[in-house]
Order: sequence, then C-alpha cells, then structure tokens
Amino acid sequence: MNEDDLMQVLTEDEVLQRSVLEELEWDPRINAANIGVTVRHGVVTLTGHVDSHAEKIAAERAALGVKGVRAIAQDIEVRLPNEKKRSDTDIAERAVKILEWDQFVPHERIAVEVANGWLTLSGEVGWQYEKTAAEAAVRALSGVRGISNDITVKPQVVATDARHNIEQAFKRNAELEASHVTVTAAGDTVTLSGTVRTCHEREMAEGAVWSAPGIKHVRNQITVQP
Repeated sequence: MNEDDLMQVLTEDEVLQRSVLEELEWDPRINAANIGVTVRHGVVTLTGHVDSHAEKIAAERAALGVKGVRAIAQDIEVRLPNEKKRSDTDIAERAVKILEWDQFVPHERIAVEVANGWLTLSGEVGWQYEKTAAEAAVRALSGVRGISNDITVKPQVVATDARHNIEQAFKRNAELEASHVTVTAAGDTVTLSGTVRTCHEREMAEGAVWSAPGIKHVRNQITVQP
C-alpha cells in the first residue's frame, strides 16, 4: 500500500496525528522521540517530556501551525537534565538582566520570583505586547521549568472607536479572513467571534486586537473550522 492509499484509509484524526508527529520531527529544536500525540475531533493532546520550557513551547507552537488543528491540550512535562539545572537565585538574576536588555519591556515595572525552577512574572504594564515580550524574553533561560505570567495590563489611554480600528487592522492582514470574524467592543473589552481556518489565524486575530489603544480584556470566542 503506497502513501496515498494509506491516507485514504486513515480517519481525519489519524491523518492529523501523523501530520503533527511529522512536524515535531521536522523541527530541529524538538526531540520528538519523547513526545506523544493523540487527536480527538481535531483537538491535539501533547504528552511526554522535554529538556526545557523553551522546547515545550516550541512543540506547542509547531503543533498549532499544522493545518487541521483546532486546539491544543498541553500535558508535556519538563525534566531538566543535571547539566541544565540552575539555582533559583541564578535564574532570577539572569531573568532580571535579560528583561533590562529588552527594549520592548518596561523592566522597572516588572517583578521576578523563582521557586524550584518555576519563574513568576508580576507587575503592571500599559500594553499587552509588553506583557508578551517579558515572557518571551525569559522563556529560553536555562534551568526554567515553567513560567507564570501574572503581569496585569492597565492601559494608560482610553479606548476609542476600537471596533472600527480593529476591523481595519483585520482587513490589512493578508493571512486573516476578516469577513469571517465579528468584533464587538464595549469600553476596554473586545469580544471576537466567528470562524477561522487555523489556530494561527485565531492567534493573529487576538494579537491584532491587543494593538488597539486602551484595550484591557479580550474574549476570544473564535472557533477553528479547517
């Protein structure tokens, strides 16, 4: 039986499982041998273990990028090899330094705490991209088992005409089917609904919303329908 015949015999979930496994094996940052993949109705569950938090995130991102994936359940465990283990003090000091070097992070408004390799960020920023940038900056630090991003977003400006601005941003995005997404704005809160083709599009839609001035809450109710 050749590859095309085999694909016709497999169910949609089985085909998707094969695609996710192949994508994980294709990514040189990931040791796919230690990761299990199950699929049910387009929802992918990742299990197993990896050597770092950065590899765990890379696996999730790789799976999200596969066509047909509707959602991800992340059950991968981080098991640090002895040579990658670091003291909590060392991790905290390195995290503070790397936040200071990142031009998109208001480091003076962010606190860092580390307990048993788990890094927690707290504080208050004016934009979602600053919160996201802070987590991205420390994600690849050696010795980190996991990250809790407890930074709160408190806009310094008032949201004005958010719905129109967001809809225009959607239309400018060549990768997003804007006509299938509905935007509802109420003060500093935006609700997204409708359907998109991929998880990547769903994330892009939410990311575009956070770029609107004054937005504090986003309710992403978009569903993925490949």
